[in-house]
Amino acid sequence: MREKKRSGLFRRYLFSTMSIILVSFAFVGTALTLMVSAVWMNEKLDLLEENTGSITENTELLLRSDYMGTSRGTVLVICNSLYQASETLDADFFVVNGEGEPVYCKHIIQNASNYDGRCIVHDNYTIPQDVMDALKSGSNYRDTGKLGGSFATSTFIVGCPIVINGEFRGAVFGTMPTTQGLAKYIAVIIRMFAYASIFALLVDLIIVYRSVYYTTKPLRQMSEAAKQYANGDFSQRIYVENKKGYSSEIDELAQAFNSMAQDLSALEMSRRSFVSNVSHELKTPMTTIGGFIDGILDGTIDKNDEEKYLKIVRDEVQRLSRLVTTMLNMSRLEAGKMELKPIEFDISEMLFSTLLNFERMIEQKNIEVLGLENMTEQKVTADKDLINQVVYNLVDNAVKFTPEGGYIKVETKSDAEKVILKIRNSGGGIPESEQENIFERFYKTDKSRSYDTKSAGVGLYLVKTIAEIHGGTVLCRSEEGKYTEFIVTLPL
Repeated sequence: MREKKRSGLFRRYLFSTMSIILVSFAFVGTALTLMVSAVWMNEKLDLLEENTGSITENTELLLRSDYMGTSRGTVLVICNSLYQASETLDADFFVVNGEGEPVYCKHIIQNASNYDGRCIVHDNYTIPQDVMDALKSGSNYRDTGKLGGSFATSTFIVGCPIVINGEFRGAVFGTMPTTQGLAKYIAVIIRMFAYASIFALLVDLIIVYRSVYYTTKPLRQMSEAAKQYANGDFSQRIYVENKKGYSSEIDELAQAFNSMAQDLSALEMSRRSFVSNVSHELKTPMTTIGGFIDGILDGTIDKNDEEKYLKIVRDEVQRLSRLVTTMLNMSRLEAGKMELKPIEFDISEMLFSTLLNFERMIEQKNIEVLGLENMTEQKVTADKDLINQVVYNLVDNAVKFTPEGGYIKVETKSDAEKVILKIRNSGGGIPESEQENIFERFYKTDKSRSYDTKSAGVGLYLVKTIAEIHGGTVLCRSEEGKYTEFIVTLPL
């Protein structure tokens, strides 16, 4: 079936899934950026510390021969190494004395001819006392900050102590802005991640779209089918893919939906059949009753024949009464409102009395009744009125479907737990293909047979239902062309 639009569930499912993926990508991108930044900064700090350490070793070697550089040559060599390292790493290296005062820096080599022992840049630096104390302990100093206000922005700071003959004489500091080169590095990472993310999102969109489409397809079909069911059309079924060894909840729901549709279709057919049958059941006796009463009243029927036709009217009234009673009982049973009133009674006596009610019909069809001579008292505790309806319906069926000159065989017996009632009649029997359906409500085995036209198709359904609410069972055995037998068991 061609779908005109996507369902709201499809859109919500697709939107929520893609939203989750986008949020996940954003989270991963942010985490990756932070992680890469941390790694980059740590590597920069390590590199700065490594170069600061190298400068410190060289400075110690030079100063051992000329402590703190009264020699102009020593000063120039130290400042030149500071300059070369600073230019190479795009950093700033300088040397301080034991009190934290800058004494050598890269600017000295640039202004060697005018050097007066001062640097207008580094003379403004103030090395905090706690930093100097940490260096005096003999360990390197690593930090990220502003070095006591010496820098305007966050800066990598590495300090290595200058120790000559076991005595702390000063320190070499290496500094570098933390943001220097980071923006370009992160931009490259983000650009690469963005390209990969766009490609991944496109692939995810295709996969998610197809997945959501095929996942929600049965639900959309169910929605369309439910609308048709509401209009009384139960023909549509939901396609369920046959996957070996795998069945999803949607597949199970679709199968249950199809099963429900099948049951609704059967119920609808039964309902229509039932309405047709009940209409016929009501119309025929009412027409008969009305016709005979009108004939008696207007004198069309002879006075001598009035009793005969009044008996027919009585029989039709009783038939209507049984039909109404059956419908009411069925309604109560299905609604669970039927209250059982169990009493002890003899089911053999009930069966005998019911057969007497059909005596006239039995004689008219010349039916032989077998088994009465062997029946004994069989006590059972149950709702007498409901069990009487079970017995009546089974006897009624037996008499109705037994051909002229046939037989009906009855039997009652019991064991330690249950009483058993058997009613068998000769006749055409019930086809094996229909035996499992005869206890369904409104079901009629052969609608073409004239002796079944007065059946509403609920008798055996009531028999089964009443037996089961008593904790009993009902079973049908039949052989086509020979007999049909119903066996009812009830707990004692």
